[in-house]
This record gives sequence, C-alpha cells and structure tokens, in this order.
Amino acid sequence: MTSHIRVDLRRLVESRADYLCEYCLIHKDDTFLGCQVDHVISEKHDGPTNADNLAYACTFCNRAKGTDIGSIAPTTGELVRLFNPRTDRWTDHFQLEGVVIAPRTPIGEATARVLGVNEPERILERRVLHDIGRYPSAAAKERLAEGSS
Repeated sequence: MTSHIRVDLRRLVESRADYLCEYCLIHKDDTFLGCQVDHVISEKHDGPTNADNLAYACTFCNRAKGTDIGSIAPTTGELVRLFNPRTDRWTDHFQLEGVVIAPRTPIGEATARVLGVNEPERILERRVLHDIGRYPSAAAKERLAEGSS
C-alpha cells in the first residue's frame, strides 16, 4: 500500500530539488514523462512518508529504482546501498562526463546500473538536451559546482 503524499510535502520535495531528478539531474520540463516524488527507502522497507525520506525523481529513474535499497557493486562484488539524495552528495558518488553519469564509488556504480542512467536511450536523451543547451540545466550546474567545492 502506498501512502498519500500531502500537496505541501510534494511541493517542498519538488522545490528543494530545483525540479531536477535527484539521480540523473534532468529537469522535469525536459523529460517526456515528467518527474515524481519517490520514497528513498520504500514503504515496503518501512520508509516513512516525510521530507527526510522523499526525493524527486524522473519517471525513468523512479521506475528503475522501484523498491530497491541496495545492489551489488560491479567492481567489488559487494552488496552496497543505493545513492540516497537526502544523506549523500551527488558529486561524491558521480561525476558528469559530457552527458555520461560516471560513477565514482561502489554506491555510484550500483545506483547507475540499477537506475540505468547510462543506457543508450538515456544518454541519447541527455545528448539531445545538451546540444540545445538544456542539459545540464542552470540549476544542475549550480549543484555540480556546489559539490566540487
């Protein structure tokens, strides 16, 4: 069963994320299916419906993540948790190399694989947006700059 997310809480999550998917950094206006409010730790795993456990995710990232909270890191073979936008800094686990989201840690590797952020169609989407100056967006560039300091 999925709990109802209050309108004010949904708006807080959206604005806190600057309307960017907190996993792949695409802006809600630039993805055909839009973005959704996602439980970082799903309700299935007793994750609460509160601001500390909600993230903003594009439909592709949200559907791929599903109720997953961890996976096997490809390079280490170890079970690791997935990236948590509420407690982790994006730039600690990923770096943007053109339009490719390059993992920097085992958590980044597992998350990138589970979410499929570098599948050919996702890279193509970001490349097209990049070519017209929309990826990364100004808000995404600010987040990337904040994380590098």
